[in-house]
Amino acid sequence: MAHFAELDENNIVKNVIVLDNAILLDLDGNEIEQKGLDFLIEHYGHNKWVQTSINKNFRKNYAGIGYFYDQERDAFIPPKPIGYDSFILDEETCIYEPPVLKPDDSQIRYYWDENEMSWIADEKYERNPETNDWRLKE
Repeated sequence: MAHFAELDENNIVKNVIVLDNAILLDLDGNEIEQKGLDFLIEHYGHNKWVQTSINKNFRKNYAGIGYFYDQERDAFIPPKPIGYDSFILDEETCIYEPPVLKPDDSQIRYYWDENEMSWIADEKYERNPETNDWRLKE
């Protein structure tokens, strides 16, 4: 299945539409994005569509409602998390990240504290040795 993001006038994703891959095929059986765009323009009457990849094979991230399509980066960028003004856009992944790397300790659960601008160990949780999932300490 092929996925296309519908954009508003500010390049914000309003909707994501799924099309049968057959709509995109040329005479040689190759998928052509423009064929999907032509189909959508014909059926919806506007040209504010951009293909997105559920596997993130192109355009960095799978489009979601509220994401921004950046034409210069040719990438879908999720909204900055609310309340996390310190987060910085990672130019490689086009995802907002904290300004400090998370500690590399798989046995401690951490959360980001925006006021402290640091990662805080969450002492309420521990690793379940059988499943490797987090569980509340007893």
